[in-house]
Amino acid sequence: MSPISEVTAVAQEGDYHTLSHPLKPESSPQKMPPTDSFQQRKREDASSSDDESTSSAWGVRPVPDSITQKFLPTYKKSLRLSSDQIKNLNLRDGPNEVAFSVTTQYQGTCRCEATIYLWNWDDKVVISDIDGTITKSDALGHILPHLGKDWTHQGIAKLFHKINLNGYKFLYCSARTIGMADITKGYLECVKDEGCVLPKGPILLAPSSLFSALHREVIERKPEVFKIACLTDIRNLFGSNRQPFHAAFGNRTNDVHAYKEVNLPESRIFTVNPKGELIQELVKIHKSTYERLSEIVDLIFPPIGKDVSFSMECPEYSHFSYWRTSLPVVDFDDLE
Repeated sequence: MSPISEVTAVAQEGDYHTLSHPLKPESSPQKMPPTDSFQQRKREDASSSDDESTSSAWGVRPVPDSITQKFLPTYKKSLRLSSDQIKNLNLRDGPNEVAFSVTTQYQGTCRCEATIYLWNWDDKVVISDIDGTITKSDALGHILPHLGKDWTHQGIAKLFHKINLNGYKFLYCSARTIGMADITKGYLECVKDEGCVLPKGPILLAPSSLFSALHREVIERKPEVFKIACLTDIRNLFGSNRQPFHAAFGNRTNDVHAYKEVNLPESRIFTVNPKGELIQELVKIHKSTYERLSEIVDLIFPPIGKDVSFSMECPEYSHFSYWRTSLPVVDFDDLE
């Protein structure tokens, strides 16, 4: 997402009009010789009258003073709600359905539906790309699902379902345009694998037109620009000293670069190729699949929450770590 801009509009008052009254010498029965001070004052009055007549002829308005500007109304346009405005929404934990409606004289009422997700400050989030990560490829992932063909990686819905059961939240971030929001949401809801569906989560798309997205991805080849700005903005919501992101899934080196920019370790960044081979960025030689990763999901995504034992959250203080026998000391000189 590109950064949200704020526009400040200041209302202006109407035109200012001034009346000039040049000084004239008082009439007297006896003419007195003009003094130097009188001549100088007369010249200043004449020049002032000429300037004012010229200003009124060209329509130049005088600038209001600081006292007048202090009482001018100031308006601020923003896409971000304040903390008080968010509290007034009375949101519940998890997804909250909202609708925006605009009524006009000629077009009637237009509605725009959306979902607001309320998460806790200590929640852990898993990021997932859509095209090439959930679908098998970028281009065909847009077309084949509309033709009724399943073009989804095998085992991804089951893996994401298990990760969600362990207490993790999901965030879907894609470089698709905002105009494809309804299509993308409908596709994610239809993905099923052995009775498992993809967990619900916010879908963040690029707020740009189709041509701008194609120019950014095909010509500039920088689709990660939106993802870096978007994920950085989401991370800042949790505070400067916290890391809400636990792991991320993608299919390109651009995705890996974007995930590293938000301080995700390479050990929890996974990329998948069109063949369905899953690669961990820390050990690129080893290849796995979504189905194999779901078998060891508790090791990479340990359960979190109130019902989880302390040994799972802090394995270094578990019974196994405490009671295990230490390794024997090896003298390397004797081995030689």
